[in-house]
Amino acid sequence: MSGNVQLLNDTLTAAKSEGRAALIAYLPAGFPTVTGGIEAVKAALDGGADVVEVGLPHSDPVLDGPVIQTADDIALRGGVKIADAMRTVREAHEATGKPILVMTYWNPIDRYGVERFTAELAEAGGAGCILPDLPVQESALWREHADKHGLATVFVVAPSSKDARLAEITAAGSGFVYAASLMGVTGTRESVGAQAEDLVRRTRATTDTPVCVGLGVSNAAQAAEVARFADGVIVGSAFVKRMLDAPDDAAGLEGVRALAADLAKGVRGQA
Repeated sequence: MSGNVQLLNDTLTAAKSEGRAALIAYLPAGFPTVTGGIEAVKAALDGGADVVEVGLPHSDPVLDGPVIQTADDIALRGGVKIADAMRTVREAHEATGKPILVMTYWNPIDRYGVERFTAELAEAGGAGCILPDLPVQESALWREHADKHGLATVFVVAPSSKDARLAEITAAGSGFVYAASLMGVTGTRESVGAQAEDLVRRTRATTDTPVCVGLGVSNAAQAAEVARFADGVIVGSAFVKRMLDAPDDAAGLEGVRALAADLAKGVRGQA
């Protein structure tokens, strides 16, 4: 069974051909429950997201701010497992036909087994994996199995990354490059800032792979701002916050769907 890296590539190419950035949503598996998390992913895609990153909740999420940490804690206390993340990918992809990635720290994969993880993700219809804390120079084993199973390997670059380091990272990655718009953790921000535009420009100088910007985008105006210079706009905390703040699960799903629709207008310059 081959994964869906080509679907991811085609989706990003299609967005570009429409003269817009892709909208990439992030939602953690198992939040508020496994089934509820699957419904949230489907709501984001139904609302207008092109791609979803399914987060694998982790006890020490170094890239994630307080909103996602809160959701992760709820999922972990609910007993979420890697199998639940795979189920989330499978059911969301089957329901929508859209590309679904997993975003995870390295330790759970290392313990689970690289071959087992990549094989199961491909079998679930996954498009790839975002690995924020896996150093490129230690990624050969992962990339070997990901390539074998038709999965993208998405690495994260930051404003602090030197040009030579950017070239090293982009040469090893596939699918897209995750450009962190600022130094720090995930969360909504008043402004995404000029750092992100400079990082995209420097990253593009090293690769033809799409460059997608995350960290800080929470509304249509910010999505439109980032869409001017990036191939994709990644939004996570704002979706999670809609669910955390909702009075019940149904309202949370409607909040996710409505935010996706609003952001979809933003990436199309209609905000």
